Amino acid sequence: MSGLGEKKGLSTSEVADHLAIQRSNASKDLNQLVKEGRVQKSDTRPVRYWAMVNEKAPENYVPSYMENRPQREKAHPQRVPAVKSNRDIFSTIIGANGSMKNAVEQAKAAILYPPKGLNCLITGPTGSGKTYFAHAMFQFAKTNQVIAEEKELIVFNCADYANNPELLMSHLFGYVKGAFTGAEQEKVGIIDQADESMLFLDEIHRLPPEGQEMIFYFMDHGTFSRLGETGKNHQANVRIVGATTEDPNSTLLDTFTRRIPINIQLPFFEKRPASEKIELVRVLVGQEATRIQRSITLTEDVVKALIGSVSFGNIGQLKSNVQLVCARGFLNHMQAEEIEIELMDLPEGIRSGLIVLGNRRNELAELSKTLAPKVSVQPNENLNDIQSDAYELPYNLYDIIGDKAALLKADGLDQEAINHFISTDINVHLKSFYKDHGFSFNSVNKLSEFVDQKVITVTNQIYEMVRNRLQVDFQQNFIYAMSLHISSFLKKIHLGEERQTNDNIRQMVADYPEEFAAAKEVRAFIGESFRVTIPESESYYLAVLLVSLRTTHSSGKIGVVVAAHGNSTASSMVQVVKQLLEVDQVTAVDMPLDMPPAVALKKIVESVKQVNDGSGVMLLVDMGSLATFNSEIQRETGIAVRTVDMVTTSIVLETVRKASVIGTDIDQLYDSLRKFRGYGVVTNEEPAQQNHHPKAILAICASGKGTAQRIKELIQSSLSKRQNQSVEVVTLAVADLRSELESIQQRYQLIASTGIVDPHIDAPFISLERFIDQDVDQLLDDILLDNELSYEDEVQLDDQQSKAICIGYLEENFTYINAKKVVDPLWQFSIELIRDLELNDARQGFQINFVLHTAGMLERIVLRQPLTVSTEELADMYHHPQYEQLHVHVQSFARLMNLAIPDAEEYYLLALIKNHQEKELYLK
Repeated sequence: MSGLGEKKGLSTSEVADHLAIQRSNASKDLNQLVKEGRVQKSDTRPVRYWAMVNEKAPENYVPSYMENRPQREKAHPQRVPAVKSNRDIFSTIIGANGSMKNAVEQAKAAILYPPKGLNCLITGPTGSGKTYFAHAMFQFAKTNQVIAEEKELIVFNCADYANNPELLMSHLFGYVKGAFTGAEQEKVGIIDQADESMLFLDEIHRLPPEGQEMIFYFMDHGTFSRLGETGKNHQANVRIVGATTEDPNSTLLDTFTRRIPINIQLPFFEKRPASEKIELVRVLVGQEATRIQRSITLTEDVVKALIGSVSFGNIGQLKSNVQLVCARGFLNHMQAEEIEIELMDLPEGIRSGLIVLGNRRNELAELSKTLAPKVSVQPNENLNDIQSDAYELPYNLYDIIGDKAALLKADGLDQEAINHFISTDINVHLKSFYKDHGFSFNSVNKLSEFVDQKVITVTNQIYEMVRNRLQVDFQQNFIYAMSLHISSFLKKIHLGEERQTNDNIRQMVADYPEEFAAAKEVRAFIGESFRVTIPESESYYLAVLLVSLRTTHSSGKIGVVVAAHGNSTASSMVQVVKQLLEVDQVTAVDMPLDMPPAVALKKIVESVKQVNDGSGVMLLVDMGSLATFNSEIQRETGIAVRTVDMVTTSIVLETVRKASVIGTDIDQLYDSLRKFRGYGVVTNEEPAQQNHHPKAILAICASGKGTAQRIKELIQSSLSKRQNQSVEVVTLAVADLRSELESIQQRYQLIASTGIVDPHIDAPFISLERFIDQDVDQLLDDILLDNELSYEDEVQLDDQQSKAICIGYLEENFTYINAKKVVDPLWQFSIELIRDLELNDARQGFQINFVLHTAGMLERIVLRQPLTVSTEELADMYHHPQYEQLHVHVQSFARLMNLAIPDAEEYYLLALIKNHQEKELYLK
């Protein structure tokens, strides 16, 4: 309140920024203070607030929406309250006697098994309710007096410490005083906190091998040591429950999974029966009704649209959609005792769920049998004992909506404008919260990551065309499969390629004259839409695709196995493909870097057997070395296997799409994949000449070490996430630009450059400031997707922004220096040096580069790992005309930091300065 004491006051935004809270929350709280007479507000724009000082409280304030309607007793604003009961908590879980029956029985067995229960693993897709189920298990244990009533469930997200085993160990087991710098007193870990209780390890697949070994040693012996201790001096009795979205056999060590005897698998939302889906909607709507203490009524079509809107997000996505729908309904009927929601009240992304459901006729028929014309839910209907939910909003959305509407109305806005502002705000609140859970409100937006939007639009028109002509219903994946097919052959046309049909394709199409006739119309329509000439042979492939998409064939398809290094690289690609194409003949084999080759081969063999359907298996791998498994797999299984390396998500999409088409020959598929160029946008340009040189990103460095090496590591780390082993990172000192650049361009296909100077090549340039300040993954994604990255002007930063960039970079990439403490002396060191050496033309980029390099120097000195140079190079440095000036500043800086700076480090500081001066000459 101290800032509010000044008469000029503060705006809502200033208060929100200072307190790091939502602007809407700040507005509500400030208005409450006005109501209480503790704060006064101005009549100006923007509204400003200041504290009342010996003044009478104003009489007029904006009332909360709750004051304009009769109050009734309501539950806790955001958490559904717990009701003490001895009943079986699992009986309240929807599907306990249906799709969840096996999971419930396993959970009960794990809890009650004598003498101390069994450790278990909960697996299931994103949003399937793993966290909710773990809390149910804990509540069941307390109800059955297996765990004391006063104990709490300890939750630990393994993803937070996946890349730092020592930090992971300190959090799990605690540490002793003096274990590391800053360990000023002993601290207990979460194992201690979970003693005689339960520990829930979420995203357990993110545990590094070292972390898994720590946990399974504790499982075996029940003893552990804190960080900094030598013996296993502590004991604890902890029940461990893990959760993962990944295949545990691919992402966890075998020695770890053997110690978890029970694997509880939760079902996909789409696999649940209609009655459970309806009941889930009812329960989730009931939670919203309890929060606002109003009854909520949904029409039959609204319930169907909500169910149809769920794709890969499962129950979590359904919950987010229900919250969005109820929030909009509350906005439209704020003063009504009952909120009625009809189909036209839904946002387009959710309303389209009804269309999606229309393509699943069996499911739609099953829902129609069970659903009443209207579903009405009363508040306080669905209270239960489970108080925690990973998808629970941490604030009361309805209070925000109501009070914001009151504020806007008091400001003179009409109802239409109020609805517009708050509808946008609802989306911002919910999307901001749910983005961490991996799904959004639009269930079809992933396709546009691979295919041009115009192709998707044309495909939607084709869908209506062929459905009306053939009078048949197609599979739900029609839009995805047809869009990818069209995008692929348009790219071939653009590159001047043409494929010929073989006799097998012609013979098969001869049995489907109607589909062939429709395919000819589709070919003509595509040609007109994109103004290209499409060969007649394409009609046969389009006909085969139409035949394949109208019926589901249970045999004869080519299986696909994706094998890649990393904890979830292959699974991530396969998940995207399954979501887009809804197929089941593809599986993933994730191979952690420490997995022995023999184990990897065994897993691949098992997967090949699993997906084999009689027509062979395509093996897609990330490294050429895995291709050597090909003959061994064929020899062991007797299955025809073809291997393609350098796998990407686009290659997996193309492989699975073609493998799903009946009549596809594995050798023809293999040949086509070797020629696959990706899904591109068709233009009227002539086919470009192919560049067969390896792709590379050029990193232009100052000294070639320190910061330059960090940048290279960041790029390589980002590339490794998408397994882009075909892209290299080439470093080059700025002084060598003139002499070496042409040679590099002859050896590599440069797709981008980054660093302290733009080399002016025919590829995007990412400035040093932009590279450090922005999301590296996103920048590289833009480059790798057809090299489409806009050229941007140099980023202009002030000192405060530049320091913030340096602090963020240092905190993320350095371990032994305190970024916030060293940045000011580093910055002052650079300023004084620039001034004394008269580097007046030094841009912000040089100063940032100098600070980051010097920070690296500090860490190297602390670790006693300084850079080295030859005696001749040191001699050249001592005779350089600028060395004496540099040496004076370095010694002053060394005294300030209480460190001895080696001469070799001075050599590289001088190299930075020389390279900057040479860069300026290069630019001129």
